Amino acid sequence: MTEGEVESALSLAFASLNDAEAKGLPVYRGKVRDVVVGDRALLLVASDRISAFDRVLSTVPFKGEVLSRVSAWWFERCRDILPNHILPGGDPSSLGVGRVSLVAKVEMLPVEVVVRGYLSGSAWRDYRAGKNVSGIELPRGLSRDERFPVPLVTPTTKEEGGHDRPISGREIVDSGLVEPELWLEAERDALALFRRGQELAARSGLILADTKYEFGVREGRLVLADELHSPDSSRYWRAESYERLFLAGEDQRELDKEPFRRWLAQRGYAGEGAPPPIPDSVRVETALRYLQAYEAITGEGFVSIGSDPQSESDAIGRIVAERLL
Repeated sequence: MTEGEVESALSLAFASLNDAEAKGLPVYRGKVRDVVVGDRALLLVASDRISAFDRVLSTVPFKGEVLSRVSAWWFERCRDILPNHILPGGDPSSLGVGRVSLVAKVEMLPVEVVVRGYLSGSAWRDYRAGKNVSGIELPRGLSRDERFPVPLVTPTTKEEGGHDRPISGREIVDSGLVEPELWLEAERDALALFRRGQELAARSGLILADTKYEFGVREGRLVLADELHSPDSSRYWRAESYERLFLAGEDQRELDKEPFRRWLAQRGYAGEGAPPPIPDSVRVETALRYLQAYEAITGEGFVSIGSDPQSESDAIGRIVAERLL
């Protein structure tokens, strides 16, 4: 997809699900996803909203579709590790709307399981400030973006308001947030998923540097929920330039929204006060980065399954009527 095609789609970004299409069912609105809540299932609608520093700031065309379809691609390739929450015929391609997934209701674990293969992002910021990383004390003398000998599990809390808080596995168990055996299973599965993610990413010339997982329990069994190895939940780098940029202390070639966050930080914004206006040029650049991520991860050219917000909303209304009511 060309830059011109993305520019022409700016006005067609899917900002929010119309309440009328929920057919009277409850709708939970997160930073990015609108969730239609049925009695036995949920419809996840990934909007084109983009957030940074826990604030929704603008829209980026095709972003929601990229997130849903990349996650579905990964769910299929990790099914042998553990089951996921997508119901039969509930993936975006089967439903015919690229940004939606029909999923089972599960009892979610109250923590996010972050796995890090490299010292980057918030872990680097904490390390540089002399803090541990989710209860893990790292050796001195490490550099930004340095690879860990073995991946680290660095969980965070899920906060209703404000920033998620790093928490150690011991704190999770000691506080009763998750039962010990269930937490050990979640840790083991998270590391297995990360290994699979790194292996498949490497075949595409990418490094999966870190990611987050969300787990739930369905019928007494741990299942994978939310999204999987998407550009929003993961940090991807180009493998061919990693060593050169690491040795030079330069930013890696990224396939996620970190450059958008840096653009905001360079203008003095970190989540407090009024954000700077987001120019269309930044929205286009960010959209292209998401599309590049889709194509690099899946090895497929991106062709949108959607059309325009109204047509997508109408299709979502039909799915709600047929599958949730």
